[in-house]
Amino acid sequence: MTLKNIGLFILGIGIAILYFFVNPSDVNFFPKCPLYVTTGIYCPGCGSQRATHQLLQFNLFGVLQQNVLYFIGILVLGYHGTITILNIYFKKHIYNYIYHPKTPIIILVIIIIYWVARNIPVYPFTILAPN
Repeated sequence: MTLKNIGLFILGIGIAILYFFVNPSDVNFFPKCPLYVTTGIYCPGCGSQRATHQLLQFNLFGVLQQNVLYFIGILVLGYHGTITILNIYFKKHIYNYIYHPKTPIIILVIIIIYWVARNIPVYPFTILAPN
């Protein structure tokens, strides 16, 4: 490990500890979403800081309340990590669909649909807005 990697790892642990102990809903020193602050429109990432706090508290329902796409992203990262570990350490040859040529397009379409849907002020779309 290089010194840069060690520094990034320590920074990541420090940020995780901060988000574990401090709820972004209760304080004002965390950065706000610039799109929401200027336009009142939720971006696909709005609620991610609160979702991180909820995830570190093992409150999966709280994560879903803040940002459903964040939860789906965690599942996708888990899938990618599992397939990578199986292929490297157990000498498997399982195809990882993350590397499929159409995957970025599918992800982009999902993000755009989610972005539009969470800004529709009608039930059931209001459930997608962060609490």
